[in-house]
Amino acid sequence: MTAGPAPQVDLSRFVEFSRAQWARLRASTPLPLSEAQLGGLVGLNERVSLDEVADVYLPLSRLLNLYVGATQTLHDASATFLGSAAPRVPYVIGLAGSVAVGKSTTSRILQALLARWPSHPQVDLLTTDGFLWPRRELEARGLIERKGFPESYDVRRLVRFMADLKSGAAEVCAPVYSHLAYDIVEDEFQCVRQPDIVIVEGLNVLQTGTGRAPMFVSDFFDFSIYVDAHEADIEQWYVERFLTLRETVFPDPSSYFHRYASQTPDEAADTARQLWQTINLVNLRENVLPTRERAHLILEKGRDHAVRRVKLRKL
Repeated sequence: MTAGPAPQVDLSRFVEFSRAQWARLRASTPLPLSEAQLGGLVGLNERVSLDEVADVYLPLSRLLNLYVGATQTLHDASATFLGSAAPRVPYVIGLAGSVAVGKSTTSRILQALLARWPSHPQVDLLTTDGFLWPRRELEARGLIERKGFPESYDVRRLVRFMADLKSGAAEVCAPVYSHLAYDIVEDEFQCVRQPDIVIVEGLNVLQTGTGRAPMFVSDFFDFSIYVDAHEADIEQWYVERFLTLRETVFPDPSSYFHRYASQTPDEAADTARQLWQTINLVNLRENVLPTRERAHLILEKGRDHAVRRVKLRKL
């Protein structure tokens, strides 16, 4: 008798949680933020409640605290085996996702929560914007319209920074980027001095090295997070943010986007949609979204910016 076809088995690298299921993993972790403190962490046009912090970000901070502790124990075991004092090496968390999806807010909330655990009080946050080529270099290379694409970054400098960071260097400095000037700030740096944890946030941080760059920033991560949402929702958030910036930042004569300050709301919305469709959506589809499955954890947002589901990669 011939056996029938094997039953289909739904195999996934991730364990999926509804928000309610994930919230229960908070256990007894206390909520250390007030409404006022949370308000200072939330970006333009984003809405994050204390309930969401309790349901989503506290369980995540608990998980990361356990992972950091396990990694510290592993380093101590290695040092004992080698019979030498190991340099203090930070635990590095990478955080990726589209423009306007809320990466910066997520990073700042995580930084605030992780810094309140007694075993790792020093938590630094770094964005990869500082490793973009200066605007004059992008213009010379014909890349000004591809800002944020992988080729617009000084990848060698970024990898060298990450290598020094993970080697336990006493101080590692990164260039500073100004969103107002839309350029690198000359002779200004953000220095990291052996923190317990470093959160590295950027569009393309989960990419792998190819060709002449066999290593990339993702090779130095201990844990990685991808902030996800539907394209149509991200586009709407991008347009809303652009309209807010038109009223708050663009009127500044020193703003790179000052020319948009005089546009009507409808004209500004059309400009934002064009920028999204021709630049940011292309980058999302070609470079950012394909890295989503490389993350250890995926936060899925709904139209209201709130996290609805969490996916945790199986060990």
